[in-house]
Amino acid sequence: MIRRNATCAQLALFTTLFLSATAQAQLFRAYLATDGSDANPCSLAQPCRLLPAALTAVVDGGEIWMLDSGNYNSGPVNIIKSVTILAVPGAVGSVVAAGGRAINIATAGVKVALRNLVIVPLPGGGGTGGIYMTNGLGLTVENCLVANVPDTGIHVNTGASVMITDTTIRGGNTEGLRIEGGARATVTRATISARTNAGILVVGGPATTTTADIVDSTVAANTSGVVAYSTSVNGVVKVSVRDSLISRNVDFGILAQSNGGAAPVTLSASNNTTSNSITGIAAAGAGARVWVSGNTVSDNGTGLSNSLAVFESAGNNAVRNNTADTAGTITVVPTK
Repeated sequence: MIRRNATCAQLALFTTLFLSATAQAQLFRAYLATDGSDANPCSLAQPCRLLPAALTAVVDGGEIWMLDSGNYNSGPVNIIKSVTILAVPGAVGSVVAAGGRAINIATAGVKVALRNLVIVPLPGGGGTGGIYMTNGLGLTVENCLVANVPDTGIHVNTGASVMITDTTIRGGNTEGLRIEGGARATVTRATISARTNAGILVVGGPATTTTADIVDSTVAANTSGVVAYSTSVNGVVKVSVRDSLISRNVDFGILAQSNGGAAPVTLSASNNTTSNSITGIAAAGAGARVWVSGNTVSDNGTGLSNSLAVFESAGNNAVRNNTADTAGTITVVPTK
């Protein structure tokens, strides 16, 4: 009995030491450098070279620092743990879209933050989109550039909290930013331009409420600017746009549209400048509802447009110098 107890104690001690060594093998902060090697432990003294090695080395909830300017991937980066990935100030941390999207996030419960990154397609490399999230709790994108990716720049299709700040998305096809699947997004001081579809598209999906609040941003020179859209009977969409420049979008500056008996799409627009589009601010479909206050709407084909929806105005918008200032019923409602 004494020998058995001694053996159990030794096994317990070995297990404790093993688990401790395993935990210590993963770093809270892993480092990447252009002269690093993936054979290194990803420490500051011995940095790794590419993101997959750093993602293996870093502990869940840790950080990956890019120490100098360079590209840090050779194919799609699949993030399966909570992590912050950043380039240090003054460095350009590049993640190319090659052989698919640049960054994929599809793991339940993860929170991912990306800071000071440049995401571009590798010429001839088969790159598609920028950042694509289909599962997880949160995505933060700060001070990043997503440029010229053929598919969506940033696409979130899950019920995550999304924060996009001081970020530029420009060039390429489909949407600059697509929010759906019950995501809750806040976009602040972003610039989204030159997309062949919408700059920002917020989509209602089955049995979800998807929201987006857009503040102090520029959405310009896209096919449409900000679009809130639902075709699902229970896919609710809620969008607000405030203090932003919505300019030179070909079709619509701001649009709320609900089709075929879909769930409500509500959109509020306040203190924006909306100009040089075919239609400045529009509501379409019986489930769509738009509230506008304090906007400057000028030099569009039509300033404010309503087709079968509810379009309410505080009566304090500057709607001038459009080919037609209004179309359809615009109801003036006193503010409370």
